[in-house]
Amino acid sequence: MQERLQKILSARGIASRRKAEEYILAGLVKVNGEIAVLGQKADAMTDQIEVDGRVLQDRIEMLYYVMNKPVGVETTNVERDASESERMLKKPVPKITPAITYTPSVRDVLPKELQGKIFPVGRLDKDSSGLLLFTNDGVLAYRLTHPSFQHEKEYEVLLDRPIEPIACRKIEEGFEMDGHKTKPLKCGKVAPSIIHIVLTEGKNRQIRRMCQHVGYTVRSLKRIRIMTLMDSMLPAGQIRMLTKDEKKALLRSVGL
Repeated sequence: MQERLQKILSARGIASRRKAEEYILAGLVKVNGEIAVLGQKADAMTDQIEVDGRVLQDRIEMLYYVMNKPVGVETTNVERDASESERMLKKPVPKITPAITYTPSVRDVLPKELQGKIFPVGRLDKDSSGLLLFTNDGVLAYRLTHPSFQHEKEYEVLLDRPIEPIACRKIEEGFEMDGHKTKPLKCGKVAPSIIHIVLTEGKNRQIRRMCQHVGYTVRSLKRIRIMTLMDSMLPAGQIRMLTKDEKKALLRSVGL
């Protein structure tokens, strides 16, 4: 089937359609050995398409999954060296040396058949839980994580004591963090000690630091929404594929 080149590159996660147009204008895209022009169409199944000298393989199936990350699990998809871990554990250690502990990663939670095929989008710190998106769609991942797009993520925050309305207003107003003022956000009280915070950025442990700034300690932190994506029924530690409607809504929400 003939499609515009920028659509083909976007569908394979090579680049957004706008970026693909830049590649074509720069002469970096070839079809069957010939430099492509903007507006040109090709058949991804039969034509040889190159981007900056690299021949595209068969169309990649885009995968979209959501996990309810449990507390105590790190957001990393790096494969651990099991043999090295085993050697370390077999070494005799002095009694005064702390025991070696193993912190599980989200890769450990993924089914074996998905490990190395999909990757977490963004991060949730080890002490936090909630929704974590996994995909091999590089364009979607870029849109959701790059600060220039300012896409919403919502969190449910349990505090150590009931919060005063003025504290929520101060959190919304923002303050200096890592040399920059935090972006405007939404903070709403849903129970005496529970608030919902909607962020469009993700500085390191931002919510915990903001709450501490106004005199409160976070007892638990859970991400409950990523743009249009929500699932309050997904058990902790479980992962599932996005439905067709969820995928469509999420992609539309980020302009894809």
